[in-house]
Amino acid sequence: MTTKIIIGSRGSKLALTQSRQVADALRAFHPGLVVEIIEIKTTGDRNLGASLSELGGKGAFTKELEDALLARQCDIAVHSLKDLPTTLPDGLRILCTPAREDTRDVAILRDDSTAESALPLGWIPDGMAVGTSSLRRRAQLARLRPDLRVMEFRGNVDTRIKKLREGQVFACLLAAAGLKRLALLDEAEMRIEGLRAHWLQAPDWLPAAGQGALAIEGRSDDPTTAQLLVPLHDAGTFAAVTAERAFLNELGAGCQAPVGALAICPEGSAIHLQGCVLSQDGAQRVHGKKAGDIADPAGCGRSLAQRLLKEGASQLL
Repeated sequence: MTTKIIIGSRGSKLALTQSRQVADALRAFHPGLVVEIIEIKTTGDRNLGASLSELGGKGAFTKELEDALLARQCDIAVHSLKDLPTTLPDGLRILCTPAREDTRDVAILRDDSTAESALPLGWIPDGMAVGTSSLRRRAQLARLRPDLRVMEFRGNVDTRIKKLREGQVFACLLAAAGLKRLALLDEAEMRIEGLRAHWLQAPDWLPAAGQGALAIEGRSDDPTTAQLLVPLHDAGTFAAVTAERAFLNELGAGCQAPVGALAICPEGSAIHLQGCVLSQDGAQRVHGKKAGDIADPAGCGRSLAQRLLKEGASQLL
């Protein structure tokens, strides 16, 4: 009988918070189970000044964790699912997807004024600088507000908020899920540590595939650990992110392609997916929706991707 599980985690405050939440859940469901967290520094963590494309894509935040899994230095790795490539190394698989957090992006503003214009995202004045490290966010921002200046903005959540306070940009764009897990977002007041916050929502603004979800990755030959994770697994989340990741994979979209995807399972038996592909400058956008059976979420994702490729997405990838 397994009496101990070792979790591999990145060392950022958010990553450790997420790993501790998983550890606490495992202890709650399995009294007596010893859960240890070890920190593993990834390429992305060592090179916070480089862009994602310069680092070689999303694997920059997962490769060292996966190497540790394969070397049996840890039993599971906790990832933000949007950071996990759609193709996993041989011998590894996603063992569990806990219930999903908020999927939306948030714009955080340094200026506390309440003036708004009729422009999209009208709470950002003309010509202001906005910070983001995401090509998806950059393209969607350029599509809606081509007058704004976009600045490369790497670093963990605390670092980005600090840069915003210092005046390096007027606003920055972050995922709501991380802000909520760190207990930074006051939804009632739409404030983050005294700064103003605004939702960026579908259909005009789509999140990354898997955004808001955690992926607990482990070895394919470890059914004992997989069984321990069963109580943490959420079937609706798994179906939704499977559709989104299948959409992304079928497009053949790498880290250079601004792609958004969002799936929901409102009735429990159906899945509703929407996705978009943009040009890097935001000038072109191909968007579509697809409904499918929750029993085949990957098929739903592939079908929508194939349709968008025929409708012009192939020229944007």
